[in-house]
Amino acid sequence: VVIEKCDLFTGDWVPNPSGPTYTNESCPLIEGHQNCMRNGRPDSGYLHWKWKPRDCQLPCFNAERFLELMRNKAWALIGDSISRNHVQSLLCMLATVFGVPGLNFPFYHKNCVLVQLDEEEFIVERPVEVYHDEQYKSKRWHFASYNFTVSNIWSPFLVKAAVFEDNDGVSTAEVQLHLDKLDKTWTDPYPSLDYMIISTGKWFLKAAIYHENDTEVGCHICPGKNLTELGFVYAYNKTLHYVMDFIANSKHKGLIFFRTSTPDHFENGEWHNGGSCPKTTPAKEGEVEIKDLSRILHNVELEEFEKAAAKAADNGVNLKLLDFTNLLLMRPDGHPGPYRQFQPFAENQTAVVQNDCLHWCLPGPMDFWNDVIMEM
Repeated sequence: VVIEKCDLFTGDWVPNPSGPTYTNESCPLIEGHQNCMRNGRPDSGYLHWKWKPRDCQLPCFNAERFLELMRNKAWALIGDSISRNHVQSLLCMLATVFGVPGLNFPFYHKNCVLVQLDEEEFIVERPVEVYHDEQYKSKRWHFASYNFTVSNIWSPFLVKAAVFEDNDGVSTAEVQLHLDKLDKTWTDPYPSLDYMIISTGKWFLKAAIYHENDTEVGCHICPGKNLTELGFVYAYNKTLHYVMDFIANSKHKGLIFFRTSTPDHFENGEWHNGGSCPKTTPAKEGEVEIKDLSRILHNVELEEFEKAAAKAADNGVNLKLLDFTNLLLMRPDGHPGPYRQFQPFAENQTAVVQNDCLHWCLPGPMDFWNDVIMEM
């Protein structure tokens, strides 16, 4: 017997003529900012690629099987807006029965092929939202027939933080970040969860005042504050070390995935100064370089995960790495860009609009995360 040892994270994007398993019409759960089809993105080529590992097969996501495996289980995706992006992708793929205009019976994807259903074959149910916090940042959905819950837990730093910014990321003051206090938003429900995907990253690049032992110890970007400039790497190392230590010593009996942060593809600027992402096709390996800041975050993540993995294994904690960095690095075409908002050029073809080259269109490249996660 040959046991196939497969690296699911090394591969290529190959043509996928059958297209995505859902559409923006079949899934009402897509956030407006990631609903590129509804918002008028004119090209659709980005929908017709799939992830193919080089040395083994990656089966298609199977919603029925996934739900059956998850009967009476609780999932949580913990982190920032990329986690929210991901939870919407997962929920859309779990509710894949959809109607096709002009046809009586719905179609759905079965083993990567579009199949027509008989009338009584409505097989996958819709998730029902059963909870949200005051700001609608954290939410929970329930699949009643399977008693399966999926939560999105908003904790962009994973540690205690006071943030002073609006939904467009405009801040009125530095973040107050407590590097030695884990955020109870996720640590309180942690023992009751069967599966978790935990991640953070980009928020550590923001201007922040750092606290340890309830004392200001330094900062990142705080001119005029008479504090030591420690830099975001200091804070990210400390935070991840603390998070990983908590997980590795937790005696948790479920499965915990730590996901690396995702690369952005801003060109000729960044989020706030006119950066854009005009590409419409995937890149080949080596054609696109990871940015310095993303590379630094990624290196810290790998380093802290490696240190924690051995300790977790010794303690019987099932901690796995989801390193999607390279998989998404090759998809500069997968972002909303100007189609973060509805019909941005309807009134003026040359309008200057906010581009989003950080989050991912749904349907889009992120959907293939779910294929990999199911296989693992």
